[in-house]
Amino acid sequence: MNGIALRSGCVALCSALASFAIVWVVLSVRGGTMDGNALLMGLLCPILIAWPASAYTLSQQQRLKVAHRELARAHAQLAAAHRRLAEKANRDEMTGMLKREAFFGTIDASRRRIDRGALLIIDADHFKKINDTHGHLAGDEALLAICGAIRQGVRESDVLGRIGGEEFGALLVGATAVDARRVAERIRKEVEALRFSPTDGEPIPLTVSIGGILCGRDASVSELMRAADRRLYEAKNCGRNRAVTEPMPAAA
Repeated sequence: MNGIALRSGCVALCSALASFAIVWVVLSVRGGTMDGNALLMGLLCPILIAWPASAYTLSQQQRLKVAHRELARAHAQLAAAHRRLAEKANRDEMTGMLKREAFFGTIDASRRRIDRGALLIIDADHFKKINDTHGHLAGDEALLAICGAIRQGVRESDVLGRIGGEEFGALLVGATAVDARRVAERIRKEVEALRFSPTDGEPIPLTVSIGGILCGRDASVSELMRAADRRLYEAKNCGRNRAVTEPMPAAA
C-alpha cells in the first residue's frame, strides 16, 4: 500500500509540473503573466485529480497481478491433480502396476522412441489351485508376494503391468537378448525363493513361467504379445518354473 501511495504521488507531482509548464507556455504566448490563481490551478488540479486516479489504477493493477498469480497457482494445482488422477486410473489398485491398456500404450510409445527393448510375459504357475484350496484372500497374498519378487528381479528403468488375473508384463527398456534372458531368470529365481505360507501355516511353493521376445519397431503390440505368449506356452509345456526368451530348438 505504501508503495502505491508513493508511486501515485510521483505521478501526481509529474502531472502538476507538466500542467504548470503548459500553463506557463500558454500564458507566455498570449502575453499573460503567471499570477497566484493560475499557479494554484496549474498545480492543485492535477494533484487532486491525478493522485487518486493513479492510486486507483495502480491498486487495480496490483490486484490483477495477485489474481493472475493465484490463477496460475490454481492451474498448476489442477494440472497436478489431473496427473495424479490419470496415473491412479492407469494403475491396478491391488498391485500398483500399470493396467493392461496403459501397459500396452507404454510398449507402443517406447518402440517409437528407441530401437532396443524386450517384452516379458510372466504367469504364476498353478495359481487357480491356491485360490481353490486356500481361498482368495490367500491367493491375493500370494499374488502380492509374487509382485514383490518381480519388482526385485527387474531393473529400475523397466516398466511393469498387470495384464491378466495372475499374468504380468515387463517392458525391459533398451534391453538386448542377453539382458532379457538375465532379467527373466532373475525374476524366476526371486519368485522360486519365496517362502509363502497361508493362514493354516502349510508352506506353498510359488513359481512363474516366463516368455520373452525382443521388441522391434515394425511389430505391432498384438504381434509382440502373441510372440511372447508362444514362448510362455513353451515354458509351460516344458514343466513350468522356467523362462523362454528365444525359440525352442526343433526336436531331433
